[in-house]
Amino acid sequence: MNLYWKPFNHSIKIKRGLLISTTLLLILTTACSGIAVNRPSVTGSVLAVESFLADMTRNVAGDRMTVETLLPIGVDLHTYQPSPRDIIKVTNSSVVIINGGGIEAGFLTSLLENAGGDRPLITASDGIAAMSGSDEFPKGDPHFWMDPIQVIQYIKNIRDGLITFDPEGEQFYSQNADSYIQELNDLDAWIRQQVEQIPVGDRKLITNHDSLGYFARRYGFEVIGSLIPGLSSEAAPTAKDLSNLVDNIRSSGAKAIFLEKGVSTNLADQIMAETDVILVTDLYIGSLSEPDGLAATYIEMMKYNVSRIVDGLK
Repeated sequence: MNLYWKPFNHSIKIKRGLLISTTLLLILTTACSGIAVNRPSVTGSVLAVESFLADMTRNVAGDRMTVETLLPIGVDLHTYQPSPRDIIKVTNSSVVIINGGGIEAGFLTSLLENAGGDRPLITASDGIAAMSGSDEFPKGDPHFWMDPIQVIQYIKNIRDGLITFDPEGEQFYSQNADSYIQELNDLDAWIRQQVEQIPVGDRKLITNHDSLGYFARRYGFEVIGSLIPGLSSEAAPTAKDLSNLVDNIRSSGAKAIFLEKGVSTNLADQIMAETDVILVTDLYIGSLSEPDGLAATYIEMMKYNVSRIVDGLK
């Protein structure tokens, strides 16, 4: 396994000179205040980019390694831009875990370069065949984690990456991975049972952006459309896009629009004014909830989302 980072062939969105200068200033400031910025020992820490990846990793790493998250809870990973403190997080980490599929490409190259470049990097989605992509993601849809069976491959990759980095923990990581894979299989069976409550003809999804393709394929839903066309939340729909979506809703009989928590409802309100759909505004897709919230782990997130989808469509 090639565990070390190689730069992506994507344009760098961060002005590196300014960021590096700011980072150096912050490092000096934090050093003076007693915050350590030295890279930890080999037994140290894993930095997962997304909160759901951090939770998956904790289930494999157990107490053998410390697992931290790069993106704050609730931040849109499609539009996220790193801060100088994020470079310190990367510098202090022993291993970095990313989702892959290009979803972090807008910021990851600069972030790793500014943190010193060469370091162990685990791509959780390695080996998963992607569904068709878009202009933003020409290699395919990167939202693999919305299908728990695809997440089994995440866990295998995380397990193998941690073993490569820490061979003495092989049995520990393997046992933990096996236990969590069983939980994922149980989750898949639970979701199938819940979906059975929805009449087949009503299993139709409209989302903020096209993020539920793998979920829909796994559990027999049809994606009617999205408020923002494409696989990223950065695009802007045209009047024609919204008009076409209204036509699709009317012809399909779709019942609900499902938005991620914290997303503006302006576009959805326009669609609701012209159709009979209801609005569900609190799915968790790119981020878990706060630790005391309803979606504090990946499995809780999926169960919460499924419950909201079932309630909206049955």
